[in-house]
Amino acid sequence: MSGSARKAALTCLLAVVEEDAYANLAMAQIVRNAGLSNRDAAFATELAYGSLRMSGYYDEVISRASGRDAWSLEAVVRAVLWIGAHQSLSMNTPPHAAVSETVALAKEVGAERASGLVNAVMRRITERTPEAWVALVAPGNSRESLAIRTSHPDWIVGELDRSLAARGRSGEVEALLMSHNAPASVTLAARPGIIDRDALTAATRGTPTSLSPYGVTLAGGSPGAIEAVKDGRAGVQDEGSQLVAAALASDAARVASPGERWLDACAGPGGKTAILGALASQRGAHVDALELHPHRATLVSDNVRALPADVVDVHVGDATTWSGGPFDRILVDAPCTGLGALRRRPEARWRRSPDDLADLAVLQTSILSHAASLLAPGGVIAYVTCSPVLAETRDIVAVSGLKQLDARAAMAQVTGTTPEDWGQGPDVQLWTHVHGTDSMYIALLTAPDTSH
Repeated sequence: MSGSARKAALTCLLAVVEEDAYANLAMAQIVRNAGLSNRDAAFATELAYGSLRMSGYYDEVISRASGRDAWSLEAVVRAVLWIGAHQSLSMNTPPHAAVSETVALAKEVGAERASGLVNAVMRRITERTPEAWVALVAPGNSRESLAIRTSHPDWIVGELDRSLAARGRSGEVEALLMSHNAPASVTLAARPGIIDRDALTAATRGTPTSLSPYGVTLAGGSPGAIEAVKDGRAGVQDEGSQLVAAALASDAARVASPGERWLDACAGPGGKTAILGALASQRGAHVDALELHPHRATLVSDNVRALPADVVDVHVGDATTWSGGPFDRILVDAPCTGLGALRRRPEARWRRSPDDLADLAVLQTSILSHAASLLAPGGVIAYVTCSPVLAETRDIVAVSGLKQLDARAAMAQVTGTTPEDWGQGPDVQLWTHVHGTDSMYIALLTAPDTSH
């Protein structure tokens, strides 16, 4: 592969580390500017994303190989060594090539004075097999070792372990953590009633998803080049995200009645809004989509552009104060840590902290409480997060004062499975290592019965 691909990967790493850039946005711009071929672009993306995901582990390896704390190295040298370690330990690059290419990269980007250090560290890294390095820096099954070898912050390992245990899945945390290190496939959602899933599958040579009746997984390529995506009949959307939107719209959540009003309370960027809008169009319902940030509201409008014009109204407003309603179905896709989608955002695990849980809980509670005040009699709220962490899921529901319905029945109806397939309930937790989706959470809620 070309040196320009390695340089592009390094540019992405430094943008993330030094400028707090988002890797996916930075990489797309870098690839365009560099004019990389599809093959080189894929290689650069794997180098950058893989290095970011595994950087915690690679820091431990680099520290052992260099005899100094990896954090003490200049940012560009540390990032160059991440790329070298990733090639050596995760991409089966021959030792001599991993050393020479990493040294060449250091020289090319102006770190020539550190090329001797890079050469020495890479030689030490390539002296051991990947298995030997794991045994050296992360032996045993302590939480610390698990965090190092799967390259996650220790606190995230603890939170996910607690969440799994609460679901009767003790002992599965390593499998979940490892699933975050495998890149996610690109999945499309065929907007129901707008494009047939079989037609989208045939047009893209993709594979129908096993759970969502609207999903198509692509083998590769650029989804933005697909005609159905260009014109809005389909969109890029994780299978789990498709399922939670469809579950709210199901008869198992609430038997449909004519002229229903639905609210998507935290709508941006609009993938779930598009599913809801397409289903609402088929059922004679109307959707109001609320988004706090104007630029994200624009994305919502773009996502629903292929739907009939009178089905979805997009509003810019605050979900903790907005005065619409009443609504028969409300989706609260609450702002959260995103710890259920770590495979999609390679830098995200390093940017979150335990303090985020407390801050977000206040916001999540406030949004859900206000949504409850907008609910019509007999209406239902889907409380959804892209996080399995208890502080963002069950704990928020527990203090809401709302009555839980059986979300398993709605999920079963959408997927053609049985309620028992979805655990003990009444809420549902998807898991990346089990279902192949982002780890989405859904609880279906209604006003408590005050007749007694």
